[in-house]
Amino acid sequence: MNQSLTPADTAADTAQQADLWKPVLLRALAALAFGALTIFWPSPSIQVMGWAGGLYLLGTGLLLLWGIPKTGYTRNRMPGKILSAAGAVLTGAGAALVLLYGDRVFGVVAALGLGLAGAVELYCGVRYRARHVLARDWIASGIVGLGTAVCLPFFISLGAHALLGVAGGGAIISGVLWVLSGLTLRHDARGGSRKP
Repeated sequence: MNQSLTPADTAADTAQQADLWKPVLLRALAALAFGALTIFWPSPSIQVMGWAGGLYLLGTGLLLLWGIPKTGYTRNRMPGKILSAAGAVLTGAGAALVLLYGDRVFGVVAALGLGLAGAVELYCGVRYRARHVLARDWIASGIVGLGTAVCLPFFISLGAHALLGVAGGGAIISGVLWVLSGLTLRHDARGGSRKP
C-alpha cells in the first residue's frame, strides 16, 4: 500500500537537484550512440549484438540509478524504490547480454529489461504526472520501452541485424526525447541560478 503524500511530503519528494539534466542528457547520448551504431553497422555478428545491446542496457540502468537521487526522490520511498528496481533490471539485463550471446537470448532478455523498465517509467509518469518535471518524459519513454519490448520477440528469427534495428529504433526515439528533456532542464537550471 502506498503511503499518502501530504503537501509537505510532496514538496520534499520532488525537490530535484539543479544538475538533474546531467544523467538525463547522458542517458540520451547513450541511447543515440547505440542507435547510431545499429544504423551504421551493416551486418553485425551475434557478439557485436550482445556487446552493443548489453552495454547500452547496462549504461542506461546505471545512469537511471545515478539519476534517482537527483530527481528529488530517495531510494527508500516511492517512486525511488521502483525506479531503483528498473535501473537494477536494466543493469542486470545488460550484464547478461554482454556475457551470453544468441538471437533468442538477446530478444528475450532485452525485451524483459526494456519492458519492465518501461512499465516502471510509465507508472511513475502517470502516478506523479502533476508532481514532477520528468513525468511526461517518463510516460513517453515508458511507452517507447514497452513498444520495443513487445516488438523484439517477433524479430528473433530474423537475426542480429533485425534485433539491433528494433532495439536501436527505440533507442533513437527515446534518445531524442531525453535530449530535449535534458537540454530543457539545463536551460531551466541555468536560468534559475541567475535569479537573485
